[in-house]
Amino acid sequence: MKKLIALLLALVMVFALAACGPKTPTVEPGPASNPGTNPSEPAGDQPSEPVDDQPAGTVQGVSDTEILVGNTAATTGAFAMVGVPFNAGLEAALKAYNDAGGFHGKSVRLIHYDDGFDAAQGMTYTKTLAESDKVFALVGHFGTNTVGATLDYIKGLGIPMVYAATGISGLYQEGATGKDACVFSVQPIYNAEGRVLLARALASTENGMGLGGKKIGVISTTDDAGEGILAGIKRQAQEGSFDITYQEVQADATDYSAAVNVLKNAGCDVVIAAMNQDPVAKLMPAMRDANFSAKVITSYVSASAVFMGTLVADGSVTADRPIYATSWMDIATEQGMADYGEFAAVMLAWEAENGIAAADTYSINSYAMAGYVAAQTFIHGLNQLDAMGKDLTWENYIAAMENAPFHIPMGGDISFAGGDRLGVTDLALNTVTLTPDENGNYALETVSPITSLDDVWASVG
Repeated sequence: MKKLIALLLALVMVFALAACGPKTPTVEPGPASNPGTNPSEPAGDQPSEPVDDQPAGTVQGVSDTEILVGNTAATTGAFAMVGVPFNAGLEAALKAYNDAGGFHGKSVRLIHYDDGFDAAQGMTYTKTLAESDKVFALVGHFGTNTVGATLDYIKGLGIPMVYAATGISGLYQEGATGKDACVFSVQPIYNAEGRVLLARALASTENGMGLGGKKIGVISTTDDAGEGILAGIKRQAQEGSFDITYQEVQADATDYSAAVNVLKNAGCDVVIAAMNQDPVAKLMPAMRDANFSAKVITSYVSASAVFMGTLVADGSVTADRPIYATSWMDIATEQGMADYGEFAAVMLAWEAENGIAAADTYSINSYAMAGYVAAQTFIHGLNQLDAMGKDLTWENYIAAMENAPFHIPMGGDISFAGGDRLGVTDLALNTVTLTPDENGNYALETVSPITSLDDVWASVG
């Protein structure tokens, strides 16, 4: 079981890749995540502009018995394979919280709309949630399209948005103030991951902390992923003086040879692949064909044993040209396994209550784990609010989220203190085995467990 779960985690919660299109064009939707609250059309009028500035002490969606939260996520069509288990994990966590007493006896109820992974629909439904349903917060705001389309609207309103299921650069903020501080991302944001990738590339090899690079090459694609990671690398590079050679390639490029040869001729011993999975599949063979041996490190979206195994099989990855990728969830540790056990118990209990057969469980589904994390992040804010003895308002909730770090179930810690909205920067470092098992399968190996950016950076010489 543990091996199976580790494999599923290795396949990654690749919400960031959703903008590239689904791998499978049609998917049968699973059970509705919230029966009865997913109408085909939103209720109420749809204002074309955000509502007026809210006064201090803003509160909506809170009654004597309930706290309303909402999300708009694709739960039919091609992306149902992501949205349905995501919302199931979210619902399961909220159900467990409510059963334990909720927030001063108030239950948290999710209102969900299916936006079909369409940005315009996502905007319409987000406005419905905020202005007609008057939810207290958006929880598990879902997908690159909708998050990107609605981010300015959400900030203009100041409504708390907890957990964005994407890593787009627009989410990254250092020292956010005012209404900008209402957004709380968790999963890796491209810019923040770029900072971690440079840290890992430069850090000492002792205890697997880093790759010990002396001359770093960066090859980035000209899309949101590449540009965001590149911006993070350059941001982190301001912390010292380093020998870095930069090359950019068009997002739709098929020939990487020119950029690869520049890095090879510069003598780079570590290459940071600032890109998503598909471009990595082009970069590695280009390095092989150029006989360029260097360590390669890339984003968590490529941390798949299946994907990396294909690069080993075609000779692109070798002992002299190893590949590494980060990850933000890990159950290999004692804490991680304990967190997973709690998630699985909550998920199985919710499924049993909803008549979902054990064979169809989401207890080993990485997207359900992400939804569970989204709910637990929101609950963290409620717990901190309770500890501070504050009333439930938007402003107090935002302050409560900044009050103490949050331990991400099956992951590291994240802090929103000082207005930082970086997404998680506590990441592990993994590589792929160079020899398949008896069934021809490759596996991910943990080189370094989940470690904070500060601790990695401290080992940079």
